[in-house]
Amino acid sequence: MTTATSPTLALAPPALSLPKAVRIASVTAENERTKTLIFEARWQAEPGQFLMAWLPRFDEKPFSLVDADPLTLTVAAVGPFTRLLHSLQPGERVWLRGPFGHGFTSAGRRLLGVGGGYGVAPLSFLARRLAAGGKQMTVVIGARSAADLVFVDRLRREGAEVRVTTEDGTAGTPGLVTAEVAPLLSSGAFDALVACGPHGMLAALAGLAQRYGIPAELSWEAYMRCGMGLCGSCEHEGRLLCLDGPVLQA
Repeated sequence: MTTATSPTLALAPPALSLPKAVRIASVTAENERTKTLIFEARWQAEPGQFLMAWLPRFDEKPFSLVDADPLTLTVAAVGPFTRLLHSLQPGERVWLRGPFGHGFTSAGRRLLGVGGGYGVAPLSFLARRLAAGGKQMTVVIGARSAADLVFVDRLRREGAEVRVTTEDGTAGTPGLVTAEVAPLLSSGAFDALVACGPHGMLAALAGLAQRYGIPAELSWEAYMRCGMGLCGSCEHEGRLLCLDGPVLQA
């Protein structure tokens, strides 16, 4: 890990403006496939919003914000673009534009957050914002195995109570994350649910929220080309996630 330098002030450009070049301050490996990039910037954004990251002459992809001060993104190496991001070193630049979309409204004082896989990233931003406002948050993290877990310690440092589930039982409670969530919702201890992760998990959580009469905000992942509602690649049940989401009321 390289120690981050003090970030310089860099406010987010308007959504329709050109990308802004921002230097990387530090790079931290979260696990074998995931790295967190901290930039020399502060950004005006809300938990649940996303940025478009561009590497000239290569490609552009969307990423949820892990933090806005300093600007922080977590990247899982799943293809050529993300592997190229993983190869970057402190001092090199990434071109960013945004933020885009609607984030979490943080309604309620006792929130239950659910992060599936790398969907836990925006919940870290939300947990820190809630703690600053005196609100409590419990986060259930679901992963395939212990090797895939991210942000367990980070979330605890941000004041969240953290529970872990893994499909293979190598950490926390064995099984799917929804099996851990159901009894928590039925207990009546929470007044809102927020979640980010695979579509199958979010659909199951929407059903649980309806069953127990708890309002839910779900952040839906999608492939996005433009981030401005022009290309239609992020259409989900008649809505464009880059404009109407990615956080939708369940």
